Amino acid sequence: MSPRVLTLSVLACAVALGACKRADTLAPHAPAPAAAPTAAKTATPADDNLNAVLWMQASAEYPAVTTTIYRAAADKLDVALKEKHWDALVTGERGNPATGLPPAVIMDVDETVLDNSPYQARLVRGGKEYDEVTWDGWVAEKKAKAVPGVVEFARAAAAKGVTIVYLSNRAVHLKDATIANLKAVGMPVKDDSVFLGLGTVVEGCEQSGSEKDCRRRLAGQQYRVLMQFGDQLGDFVQIPANTREGRAGLLGEYGDWFGERWYMLPNPTYGSWEPAVFNNDWAQPRDSRRDAKRAALDVAP
Repeated sequence: MSPRVLTLSVLACAVALGACKRADTLAPHAPAPAAAPTAAKTATPADDNLNAVLWMQASAEYPAVTTTIYRAAADKLDVALKEKHWDALVTGERGNPATGLPPAVIMDVDETVLDNSPYQARLVRGGKEYDEVTWDGWVAEKKAKAVPGVVEFARAAAAKGVTIVYLSNRAVHLKDATIANLKAVGMPVKDDSVFLGLGTVVEGCEQSGSEKDCRRRLAGQQYRVLMQFGDQLGDFVQIPANTREGRAGLLGEYGDWFGERWYMLPNPTYGSWEPAVFNNDWAQPRDSRRDAKRAALDVAP
């Protein structure tokens, strides 16, 4: 609720009356009248991401969820290693036999391994939206912390001879800063080759936008992929049509893979699910995008 604003005329009247009032008419030890506010408080504009970022940073539920996911995956790791035909790549992205290849797991980086909620909090506090300049600056700081549970899982996997492949939509020019951040939080990094960032050239495969299918194929040429971890559907499989219907269709097709070969981490702050409800048109004003999101809600009658 907005605070009341005193008009100049009312304020002037209050000042005049106060000046004429005798001090000896006040009751003994009575508190002095409160001073009238001199300026109205500026209302803080609403931000769609406030609760989402706060949940990631302040709730006990967020680390409980991520830790549960990584512990469940760790329990499946031995089964995946022993099963010769176990493969977490879809048929269309497995272009060669996986038999005999060394084992690996593919992990997205942001909100899967590294928690970037402090960057999102900056945007919320400043009333800003994501842009490449501020994002690159945040990555260069190398201050992201590990998502709860991931370090323990990754170290256990590495101890069993499993390579961690970081398949990220961080651009390739951010590789050095990303690897430094990964090492700083305790993640195993075999060498620079395990970072497959946006812009990685894959011979014979043309990348479409930020889709990861070409880089998954590249990983599959070198490793038997036991598991994949991500926070968005596109971290696991190519999304031909980023619509609610298209995404639901993929979930229906590959739903059995989740909790077995694929592990989804919670990320309510951003993702391709969001533009799916406003026709993937980021050029729209923020208010128009918000209207489309409100219109997409399933409202109780």
